[in-house]
Amino acid sequence: MSNQSALRDSFRSRWGFKLACIGSAVGMGNIWLFPYRVSQYGGATFLIPYILFVALIASTGVIGEMAFGRAAGGGPMVAFGEAARQRTGRGKWGEALGFIPVLGSLAMAIGYSVVVGWILKYMVGSFTGAVLANDGVEGFNAYFGATASAWGNTAWQVAAMAITLLIMVLGIGGGIEKANKVMMPLFFLLFLGLAVYIATLPGAEAGYRYLFVLEPAGLKDPMVWVYALGQAFFSLSIAGNGTLIYGSYLPQSEDVPTAARTVAVFDTAAAMLAALVIIPAMATAGQTLSTSGPGLMFIFLPNLFQSMPGGGIIMAVFFVAALLAGITSLINLFEAPTATLQEKLHLGRTQAVAVIGLIGLAVGLSIQGIVSGWMDVCSIYACPVGALLAGVFFFWVYDRQECLRQVNLARTKPLGRWFYPTARYLFCGVTVLVLILGAVKGGIG
Repeated sequence: MSNQSALRDSFRSRWGFKLACIGSAVGMGNIWLFPYRVSQYGGATFLIPYILFVALIASTGVIGEMAFGRAAGGGPMVAFGEAARQRTGRGKWGEALGFIPVLGSLAMAIGYSVVVGWILKYMVGSFTGAVLANDGVEGFNAYFGATASAWGNTAWQVAAMAITLLIMVLGIGGGIEKANKVMMPLFFLLFLGLAVYIATLPGAEAGYRYLFVLEPAGLKDPMVWVYALGQAFFSLSIAGNGTLIYGSYLPQSEDVPTAARTVAVFDTAAAMLAALVIIPAMATAGQTLSTSGPGLMFIFLPNLFQSMPGGGIIMAVFFVAALLAGITSLINLFEAPTATLQEKLHLGRTQAVAVIGLIGLAVGLSIQGIVSGWMDVCSIYACPVGALLAGVFFFWVYDRQECLRQVNLARTKPLGRWFYPTARYLFCGVTVLVLILGAVKGGIG
């Protein structure tokens, strides 16, 4: 373990760490993509391969990144460098490769900051009535088009960044942990309330029937498996950066496999809650879910909420919950590059957050009009490459016995013999498959 780990901030409780990891995983993919995938690929038919892939990735990749970060006591550059030193006696080449997921995390955070700025504007507009003042799909489309244009949402994006950076400046235990302890329970409570309300509306039962009806023939469609894999992979935030850096703040008394399982369960619950809100809500209007992404969240759903009894309140609750999910994910994405500045340039926490924040804000404001393409490149290439590198370094380069020791710290019963070969071959193979399929299909998650 790195000597610097004793000098670093850390999570103060097990649930603080788990909630922070849940916050990093729960994001826009759960809200604007998972319900669409479920709707497009057969309801429960899609859920079967999705849950299988979640179980596989959580029990290998998520465990690996958490344990790798804790073992190294640092971010990707420190962790990869330590593995390289173990294997070859020279760590510089590992540190150089560790910069790739750090850069990927920063790029992803920059794009995500634009989206969180949109959400903040819509949340405030839900309370003031500015969003509901639009008329029909055309009106909401024009409103969002103006928001998502170049320099079209500058003030709200700056405000969203300010909230995020303020939490980060307060540190791991005093900022990130405390924020997630409030925001994540509130997120689940708000979405649960929305699900209960939608269940009372006429026509909602059609959405439930679709969501839970299994058509076994649909499992023969390879695209069901491809998109289920992509959804599971990206939803669990496996990218060699965010989960790894949070793991680096863990004490040795934490049971990593149990923490990984908890994150997977709650991330899946968040996705299911979003589906239980959005698919039945569309059914109440006699519609099926035919779009995803920003178009669903910022155009079609506001138009749907407008037609509902109490639509203004429903819209406000929805965007408050979405903002909570967005900020917790954004914090995680910015943490890896922030920690890297602290580790490599020996900057203080406030200085490192300020430098990363200024870079993020300058680039983020400049890409407002092209953020969709920016995020596509990040998700198709940066995330799976980062995950692959982390998997290779921990399961192939790092010492096998030390890898297993780190994974099994604090456990009364070690993981079975299945773990190491499954992680080494199947998980690493899956990351390669995600990279290839994403490049061929133009994105699968």
